[in-house]
Parts: sequence; C-alpha cells; structure tokens
Amino acid sequence: MNVAFCINRLGLTGLEVTITSLIRNCSAPENLHLYFLCAGVLKTDKVEIENLLKLEGFSGKYTFFDFDPVAIFGSLRSLHGERTPYGILLLSDFVAGNEVLYLDSDLLVEIDVLEIENFDFQAKAIAAVPAGMVKTQYENDFFIKKLGLSPTLACFNSGVLLFNLKEWRLKDLKKRCLELATRFPNDLLSADQSVLNAIFAGNFSKLPIAYNCEWLIRDNRPTVADKMIIHFVGSPKPWDIFGSFLHRGYKAWYQYSHPHWERTYSGLSLRNLKRTWNLRRSYLRILKRWF
Repeated sequence: MNVAFCINRLGLTGLEVTITSLIRNCSAPENLHLYFLCAGVLKTDKVEIENLLKLEGFSGKYTFFDFDPVAIFGSLRSLHGERTPYGILLLSDFVAGNEVLYLDSDLLVEIDVLEIENFDFQAKAIAAVPAGMVKTQYENDFFIKKLGLSPTLACFNSGVLLFNLKEWRLKDLKKRCLELATRFPNDLLSADQSVLNAIFAGNFSKLPIAYNCEWLIRDNRPTVADKMIIHFVGSPKPWDIFGSFLHRGYKAWYQYSHPHWERTYSGLSLRNLKRTWNLRRSYLRILKRWF
C-alpha cells in the first residue's frame, strides 16, 4: 500500500509520531511503500527519517522526491507563509500504482491502514471523511458566489485523503486543479484543501469517520472510536513550545516519540522560536480562556 507525505523542515517535528504510529499499528508494515515529497528538506533530515525507519524495524519501501513549491506554486496564496501543502496535487506524478493514502504530518495513526487497501472508490477520484458542508467552510463565499457550488454539498479536511490515481491520470485531474488554482490564486484560504474541495465537494467517496478525528488543544480525546487517526488541528500542537502544558493530547502523542528526534527537532531552536512568534495570537487566545 502506498502512503505519501508532503513535508518541509517545519513539519518534521510532527512527522516522527505520524510515522512511528503508522508503522507500529500496521499489521504488515512490510507491505507499505512510503513516499516523501520534500520541500527544502536537507540531506541530513532524510538520514534522520531513514534512521527512524530503521529504529522502528521498518522493512517496507520508501522513496524521497524533492520539489520546489515556490517555483511550482509561487503565484498561489500561501498558508501561513508556506506553499508546501500544494504538493499534494503532484501525487499522481510521483507515486506509482493506482492508489495512495495521503497523510499530513500532524497525525497520530492508531488504525491499521491496510484495512482500506483496495478501497472501492465507486468511480470517484478521491475518498475522505466528510467534514461539514460548503456553507460551513471558511471560504464559503468563494465556493458559493464565485464557483456557484451548492451550499449543502459535503466538504472534507485534506489531512487524510485516499487518492484514486488511476482516475486522476485518466481525467488529468492535476491539470484541472492547477487551472482552477491559477484562476483564483487569492481565494485559496486553506491552500490545497480549498482547491480540492472546489473540485470534489459533494463528489468524493466516504472514508470511515475514524480516519480523521480532530483533537483541538483544550478538548478531551475524541470518542468516535477506540482506534482512530487523530488529527491535531489548530495551534499550538502538542510538540510546540509549551505544548506539553497546553495540549490535552500531549500524553497520547508523546508515547510514540523518540528522545533523539525531540532533541533534533524540538526545543528552543531558531526555527521553533519563529514558529512560536507566528503563533502568538493562538497562545494568547488559549491564555485568555484560562484567565
């Protein structure tokens, strides 16, 4: 089974637990082929990922691909200054085979993902967990007023997606997505998620609800199922500075973490301090709720 990630250096901290939980909870990890679409990821970072896979006893396949999100998607609206998430639109170019499970790098994967191998897409190009309707989305004005979508069409979060690559290639859906993005570059408030919902809202196959369960910072653990793919949405994340005190999901996340990875990618690095500064409004909102 193919599993893909789009990563940059900022996302490496959360990626570790996504990988370790994926492997440990998979019934046959030797059947996985992991694809890493890398934006600005250093050679030393790739070595760290390889070492992590060895530490977890991973005997499946893995492949690294480099891409330049600024060169390819530079004209599109960024998400918190980043265009790496748009790399998801390139999966049909890089991944061999007819399907691939895409995972964000802020997940805790408790489920055996092989359960959805050979998924019945029912001729759809994508499968996702439904997450509200067009009218409830952040960019609902764009969807309804500019694209003419029905307000009641089902939408999805793009953190966990299963792609029917055969359908993507047959209908050249990458081209269709890029054409839409190019037409409306400033309306993509959620980057790749905006593009994909603009194309596939109301027209996607349904993954089991346990495959994308949101865990917000001050919420208790989701109760959708005993085992889930937990999505640490919002900020700060459990691994962010002060996350161990602020996020109620920290203990669940930490049980899959390795001390070496934490020393390498967490802590008071310049990169993490910059992220903390960029998230200062999120930290202030949390503190206001407390006091």
